[in-house]
Amino acid sequence: MIIEKKTEIGKLVTFIPNKHTPIHNWFYYKEGFSRDFVNLIIRDLKLGRDSWVLDPFCGVGTTQLTCKELGVNAMGIDIADLPVFVSRVKTADYDVNTLKEVSKKVFSEKFKRQDLSRLSSIVRKAFPRHVLEDVLFFRSIIEEIEDEVVNGFFKLGLMSAAIKASYIVKDGGVLKIVREKNVPPFRKFYRNRVKRMIRDLEEFKTLNPTITTLKADSRNLKFLSDNMFDAVITSPPYLNKIEYTKVYRVENELFFKGAEPMLRSYIGDSVENHVDSEYGGLPAIASAYFEDLKRALSEIYRVLKEGGKGVFVIAQGVFPTGVVESEKIFSKIAGEIGFETERMWLVNRRVATRDRVVKIGHADEFVIFLRK
Repeated sequence: MIIEKKTEIGKLVTFIPNKHTPIHNWFYYKEGFSRDFVNLIIRDLKLGRDSWVLDPFCGVGTTQLTCKELGVNAMGIDIADLPVFVSRVKTADYDVNTLKEVSKKVFSEKFKRQDLSRLSSIVRKAFPRHVLEDVLFFRSIIEEIEDEVVNGFFKLGLMSAAIKASYIVKDGGVLKIVREKNVPPFRKFYRNRVKRMIRDLEEFKTLNPTITTLKADSRNLKFLSDNMFDAVITSPPYLNKIEYTKVYRVENELFFKGAEPMLRSYIGDSVENHVDSEYGGLPAIASAYFEDLKRALSEIYRVLKEGGKGVFVIAQGVFPTGVVESEKIFSKIAGEIGFETERMWLVNRRVATRDRVVKIGHADEFVIFLRK
C-alpha cells in the first residue's frame, strides 16, 4: 500500500476554506472538510451525473452541497438534529422571490419584549440582554412561518447570526464566554445576513441532481438496499476529539427544544458498558470507538456497489499514554470486512502533547482510499 505525502492539501480537509464559500458558510462547523476537498475527490474518482455518493457522517452537508453543484446524486446521514437541519437547509430548493417577500414581513414586525427567565444561565451569559431578546423575538416570528423550507431558511440565518452576535468563542472542544467581544446591533446584522444568503442563492448554479439528508445511525443502515452507491466520501468523528454537547449547547437550547444531546461522537458511545476486545492495550474509549467504526464500515461495505470506492478522512488519536495509529487499525478493520486499502494520503502532521505542554509525538491525519 502506498502512503503519499500530500500536506499541500491539508487545509482542504478542514472546514476553514468553507468560511469564504457561499452557502457552505451559512453555518460554521468546527469539525468538517471543505467543498474544495469534495470537489477534488469527485474528480479523482471520475464521478458523474449518474453516480450516487453517500456521506454517512455528513455533518452540515458539505458533501451533499458540493454534489448538488457538480450534478452528482448524493445522500447524507447524521445522528444529530442540528447538523441534519443545517444540511437540509443548505441543500434545499428555494423560490428566491418568496424569500424576499417573507423577509420584508419578518423585518417589518415591531419588537416585543421577551421573557428570559426560562433560559439556562449559560445562554443568558452568552449574549447581551438586548441581543438575546431580539433573538427570541425573531424566533417567535419565524415559528409562525408555515412553509417548512422557508421556515428553515430564516431559522438557520437566525441561528448563525445569533452566535456571531454573542460572547461565545468556540476554542477546540471548549465553549468560552468572552465579554470583551464587540457585538453588532442585532436586527440590522440579521437582516444583512438574510440578504447575503438570498444573494448566495441567486448566484448558485446547480445541475439539479437528487440530494437527500436523513437523520439516522450509520451503524445501522437497514433502510438502505445493498449495492446502492458508487462512492462514499466522509470523515467519521475523530477519536477522542470534540465534545459536541458542549460546543453546540447554546444552539441546541435556543433552536432545538427537546432535541437529543449531540454526543462527542456516537462512535464509541457505549464505552461505559465496554468489555475489552481484540483491540486490547488501547484506552477503553478507543477500543469502543473502533468496534463501533467496524459496525459502520460493515454497513458502508454492504451499500456500496461492487468496485465502489470509499474515501475517509481519519486522524490519529492522542491520549496521555501516547498516540493511537488510527489509520492502521482502520485499514485492518476494513480488510477484515472485505475492503482493499488502495492508497493513503498523509495530509497533516501536528504535534501531540500531554497536559498541553509535554510533547509525546506527532498526530497525523490521512485520507484513506478503500475499494470494495
